Amino acid sequence: MTALTLSTAAAPGLRADAIVIGVAKGAKGPIVAPGAEAVDQAYDGRLAAVLETLGAAGAEGELTKLPAPAGFKAPLVLAVGLGAEPDKDASFDGEALRRAAGVAARALTGSKKAAFALPVTDAADIGAIGEGVVLGAYAFDAYKQNGNDAKAKNGKAPLAEAALLGGRPRDAAHKAAVLRASAVGEELNRARDLINMPPNDLNPEAFAALAQTAAKEHGIKVQVLDEKALAKGGYGGILGVGSGSASAPRLVKLSYTSAKATKHLALVGKGITYDSGGISLKPAGHNETMKCDMSGAAAVFAAVVAAARLGLEVNVTGWLALAENMPSGSATRPGDVLRMYSGKTVEVLNTDAEGRLVLADALWAASQEKPDAIVDVATLTGAMMLALGSRTFGIMANDDAFRTALHEAAEEVGEPAWPMPLPEHLRKGMDSTVADIANMGERMGGGLVAGLFLREFVGEGVTWAHLDIAGPAFNEGGPFGYTPKGGTGTAVRTLVRLAELTAAGDLG
Repeated sequence: MTALTLSTAAAPGLRADAIVIGVAKGAKGPIVAPGAEAVDQAYDGRLAAVLETLGAAGAEGELTKLPAPAGFKAPLVLAVGLGAEPDKDASFDGEALRRAAGVAARALTGSKKAAFALPVTDAADIGAIGEGVVLGAYAFDAYKQNGNDAKAKNGKAPLAEAALLGGRPRDAAHKAAVLRASAVGEELNRARDLINMPPNDLNPEAFAALAQTAAKEHGIKVQVLDEKALAKGGYGGILGVGSGSASAPRLVKLSYTSAKATKHLALVGKGITYDSGGISLKPAGHNETMKCDMSGAAAVFAAVVAAARLGLEVNVTGWLALAENMPSGSATRPGDVLRMYSGKTVEVLNTDAEGRLVLADALWAASQEKPDAIVDVATLTGAMMLALGSRTFGIMANDDAFRTALHEAAEEVGEPAWPMPLPEHLRKGMDSTVADIANMGERMGGGLVAGLFLREFVGEGVTWAHLDIAGPAFNEGGPFGYTPKGGTGTAVRTLVRLAELTAAGDLG
């Protein structure tokens, strides 16, 4: 992981492989952003003109390299676009800084140290830049021959150290911002690693074992229910989904507790380590990325560990509903009826609508502890991708105020989200003639139907929200900002921010 340090040093005298500066898009050309004054002065105040000559405009994500001026101990200046210049008397927002830092960190792969001279007005800016660096420097090379050996031929390690200029090492708020950026960034990257792992190495048992190891390291209590315990407890949804696989399902409970906590937050994650669709087999071209169907569980896992690392004064329980959805002679069939942990029966009309079945059992289990709120996270429906695209997740809830709070938290940390309704008229489409409810309803509005199904398994009086992260969980395109190709770790930062707000008593 990239180490973050605070530095009050001037850019010219700092030994580093590169000095990173910001460039904004002004009305008449590129504008050198605050933080780069010393660099601009070394170019006799003509740095903006030099950058414009080299084709720079200051657009978001744009990179321009130029030799450092004479007298600098770093050989390279890396100018990164921040996007539009902010209004007068306004500063750059945290997401612009986060994205710029991420772009620069990725470009500096193989470097030992870089100094980031981006605009800093307060501790929040320090945190945004640090988070962007840690996330942008991420790479998943574990399965490449030279991937984990920086000294091997063609092997390149991530940026080793980022010195954040303008940060004060003795300032408590600045130090706290760096510690938070490191903890949240590193745990989000842990989620990315899990999402990117091939399913032959990450089955439910292996996922549970990794959770146990991390829990022990960070003082988190962990309980793992194997297939025998699940059968004894009556977890028909998880068992039904996992029945077609040679890898047995698991339900993992992670409990972080704080002696000062007055609130309890429960997080539930869908953990389908591979989704073939089961008997309702997915068509060709839809299977290749289905290792990412455990992204919700990865996000919940990472968020609980991050809460523990930050010592948040709130109790956080994570539930990881882990199964592999495969077709075989023992698999659940369309038409089968499952008795869920809640006692309700579900007619399975489509075995590819499996995520809601494992979540239903975990939601009911979480509800029995009467937490102040439950949030489930899942790559649940293609319908949500059709509605919101590949970078925005949907938020549904049984409480409008809670849904709004989650939306605001997501936007605050830079995770695009959108509030979605739960129309009551769609519930009737899930009526079954043989069971209490069917796992499918009307095709139109399928993402909302899935939310209505999940609501059936939330305990009475419990505040609940559902995050459908099907779109942004896995990036099949090229990297952008601090987001890599592959697993993104989306929702981790929203969940951590929710936990912080809950601890502070800002959610009521």
